[in-house]
Amino acid sequence: MATMTNQNSYGRAVLDELRPLHRELRHAIPDVYKGFGEFHHAAFAEGDLDVKVKELIAFAIAVAQRCDGCIASHAESAARAGATRQEAAEAIGVAMLMNGGPATIYGPRAYAAFCDFTEEPPAN
Repeated sequence: MATMTNQNSYGRAVLDELRPLHRELRHAIPDVYKGFGEFHHAAFAEGDLDVKVKELIAFAIAVAQRCDGCIASHAESAARAGATRQEAAEAIGVAMLMNGGPATIYGPRAYAAFCDFTEEPPAN
């Protein structure tokens, strides 16, 4: 888990840090990554739940699991799928309820990560 000190370093910076590490490991175990990619594609396929809802679920789980890389990845994907800051905040709220104290630490990190990937202005 990456430890970040700057509020603006929870989203893009985390992904930038992990990208070369993933690339190196993916070259060592390509079949594992291929299988995970297929699993990911199947889980996020359009269905009764749209991609935005699925990404918000994954985002909330990432908070509960305290995974900065997962938070950044699903923050970016949720923003790309059209999630708003308020939707991200409410998903974090559910994670806080379900995970207690640790989510109150990772929740603000997750919100900062989400805000890193959206052009939507902050609420007043």
